[in-house]
Amino acid sequence: MSPFLQTAIEAALAAQKVIQRYYRQEIPVELKEDRSPVTIADVETEKTIRGVISGAFPAHGFYGEETGHSGGSAPYTWLIDPIDGTKSFVRQYPFFSTQIGLMHNEELVLGVSNAPEFEEMAYGEKGQGAFLSGKPVRVSGVEAFADATLSVGNIQTLAAGQGWDGLARIVRQVNRTRGYGDFYHYHLLASGRIDLVIESDVNILDIAALAVIVREAGGVFTDLEGRALTLDTTSVLAAATPALHARALESLAG
Repeated sequence: MSPFLQTAIEAALAAQKVIQRYYRQEIPVELKEDRSPVTIADVETEKTIRGVISGAFPAHGFYGEETGHSGGSAPYTWLIDPIDGTKSFVRQYPFFSTQIGLMHNEELVLGVSNAPEFEEMAYGEKGQGAFLSGKPVRVSGVEAFADATLSVGNIQTLAAGQGWDGLARIVRQVNRTRGYGDFYHYHLLASGRIDLVIESDVNILDIAALAVIVREAGGVFTDLEGRALTLDTTSVLAAATPALHARALESLAG
């Protein structure tokens, strides 16, 4: 385990203490310009994560959901969503997590995804494999829609455009369809328990860490047009195998 990963896990565990202090408490909720909620728990959690990481790597850049982007010229940039799933957090159900990713130049090289209420932490580092609750995990070998379980999330933009027809073609052919959402369907994908994830209306902070974990587990992770992830990515097509990914990409394209 590299010093980078050790620090990311330390930051995630420190964040967990803050989150658990506020969860199920009656705390004020504010709305940001994009109408998404933010609470004191989000802000304090990000501050805690930033303190741990900056203490270990003061020259690194930092891109946080609540504090924005700093150190833009640094070769290493940490991508942080302190509480991914704030809507779940404030409604007091457990589909939220802390996402900590690391980008070297333009390549995502590390990811930690910690879900306190699930008591479940996933992590991966380039070339080192993926782990869930301390045990190595691997995607399934499913290649055909007929054998695949699909999970969908945040599909509002798909519903408004041509992608809706493509999604319908996939839904008609897969074995099962679910909507686990947020971090959880990526943990399931990385550990071989589902096979395909389609999601829109995301940002890179939601998925940076999860992309590394899925890839290190052997999966394929792109946007809905098959492109590599960038800071501007807003959608996901993630699959257990290249064959399943290619089939889904073809169906979405019509």
